[in-house]
Amino acid sequence: MSTLSPHRPSTGRPLVLRLDVALVLTTFVVAAIGVVIVYSSTRSKLLLEGLSPHYYLNRQAAYVVVGGVVMLVLAAVDYKWLEHASAVLYLGIVLALLAMFTPIGSHVLGATRWIQLGPIQVQPSSFAIPVLIVTVATFCARRPEGLERQDLFKVLALAAVPILLVVKQPDLASGIVMCITLLVMLVVAGIPNRYLVLLLVSAVVGAFAVVHFGLLKSYEVNRLTSFLHPGKDLQGSNYNPHQSVAAIGSGGVWGKGLFHGPQTNLQYVPEQQTDFIFSAVGEQLGFVGSASVILLLGIVSWRLLRAAQTTHDAFGRLLAIGGFTFIAFSAFENAGMSMGIMPVAGIPLPFLSYGGSATVAFFCAVGIALSVQARHQR
Repeated sequence: MSTLSPHRPSTGRPLVLRLDVALVLTTFVVAAIGVVIVYSSTRSKLLLEGLSPHYYLNRQAAYVVVGGVVMLVLAAVDYKWLEHASAVLYLGIVLALLAMFTPIGSHVLGATRWIQLGPIQVQPSSFAIPVLIVTVATFCARRPEGLERQDLFKVLALAAVPILLVVKQPDLASGIVMCITLLVMLVVAGIPNRYLVLLLVSAVVGAFAVVHFGLLKSYEVNRLTSFLHPGKDLQGSNYNPHQSVAAIGSGGVWGKGLFHGPQTNLQYVPEQQTDFIFSAVGEQLGFVGSASVILLLGIVSWRLLRAAQTTHDAFGRLLAIGGFTFIAFSAFENAGMSMGIMPVAGIPLPFLSYGGSATVAFFCAVGIALSVQARHQR
């Protein structure tokens, strides 16, 4: 009687039984919490403006539904098609980013990051991150012997085009996430240590040169460095972090209760539903609720990392590790920023911050990892 090797895929099992149920359920739970918190942080402001208190609730719920459908579709399709479509995806995102510098791009609050499509706005820089992951994974997987010097230059040049276009908008937050994700993927791909050290030194020198020669706007520099002197400029660059820390601290252990946070209801933290959504969690749900949200995001990140560890395919491993870095770093930076211990970079909290493009992009990362995990024995 023949036995099935543990390293051979079981083709008889339906896809739904091969999906990571823990990852799917945890992702939807976090997203559902995000919908409620977005509603709780915006209802008072909308009522004062005489608008429907369900405006942000309905839109964020719709974004989660769209993102969930995209996630399940990507999980159902073999991730290998992304390798064949990587060139088209890369060209498409570059063209979309270039469109930001034409009349197509919508100019809002000093930045041109959106394309208006009827009643919705699409932010190409959010989708540039998963496309970068696919591009780098494709390039590195086709070089199983490792990355030599010329390969490193090529992949850096490929990545530099969308990164520079994103930063130029300006969308420094997405640019930072793209750089961190690229670095981790190169390490996993097996970049030689000497090139890794050279790359890190070049990054430090480049960051210093950008600040020293004024390539960043003054307000961007102030936001990135404000956490180093939390007691200064409380009415300027440190206003949002200071109010965020105060809101989180006022929540105590159990929080003020959902919809009962006075600092949230009185809008002490501007645009709280986006960058500083974690402060609404801290005030209303307290330490217990905040820790639970971080734990849930940790489970999502762990399952993405697990997908990377179990696959036997280099392309799948790099896709999953890219998605892991994208979500884990975003969660770490956003929560730290809200607590005043990380730079104010404007990176959204995965599945909780209001915004359609970012929400769908995070769901894309999970969907790709689900596809990798479901076929990990191949």
